[in-house]
Amino acid sequence: MGLLDGKRIVITGVLTEASLAFGVAARAQEQGAEIVLTGAGRGLRLTKRTARKLPNEVEVLEFDVTEASHAERLRAELEAKWGVLDGALHAIGFAPAACLGEDFMGATWDDVRVAIEISTYSLKMLAEAVAPLMSNGGSIVALDFDASVTWPAYNWMGVAKAALESTNRYLARELGPAQIRCNLLAAGPIRTMAAKSIPGFGAFEDVWDQRAPLGWNVGDSSAVAETSVALLSDWFRATTGAIIHVDGGYHIIGA
Repeated sequence: MGLLDGKRIVITGVLTEASLAFGVAARAQEQGAEIVLTGAGRGLRLTKRTARKLPNEVEVLEFDVTEASHAERLRAELEAKWGVLDGALHAIGFAPAACLGEDFMGATWDDVRVAIEISTYSLKMLAEAVAPLMSNGGSIVALDFDASVTWPAYNWMGVAKAALESTNRYLARELGPAQIRCNLLAAGPIRTMAAKSIPGFGAFEDVWDQRAPLGWNVGDSSAVAETSVALLSDWFRATTGAIIHVDGGYHIIGA
């Protein structure tokens, strides 16, 4: 018996097999879930290609968080397919190059607006699409990177993640009466396509394993996948508005 037997879950953010969301999707299927993936823009074709590498066949739907109409369209497609929904994974994030690197002051509002819209407001858009279908309660999980401190080169993406953390708390408050849980998983650094776009990502790799009490492997996302599955299951039925750290314990170390 799997943790997600009988669950119907929509998963965003799968681009390649290295994507954190791909690991979640594969483990969710192994644990009994029926899943749907979403993709957008030029990445949609990549999502469809990567979807074929999952253990079981899966449908891919278009969901572009920069298009206001897509939340309603996704909800209609999921309702037609399943009627009800049990969970959703938010793994959506993007920042223009000007928002990353060592020049925090160099980004314009036009740059920052894109980062906030895609990396933060998109969580509200996903909730808008899926919450009405969670008639029996459900779980929304979003992938995070600890925004309680500053990081080299992360800059405005760190600001967007801080806003994501606040958004999650307000969604938890709003959706709690419907028994819909909203939680974040703050993962340590993993070598993904998104990570490679961050200048100086190697700085994270160099120190994380040394400082994390449990150690850390930047090439292994299995702990992230397993914790995501647990959060999507009923085992965390009384937890909402939380940030669960899956980082080898790095976040507790001051020096």
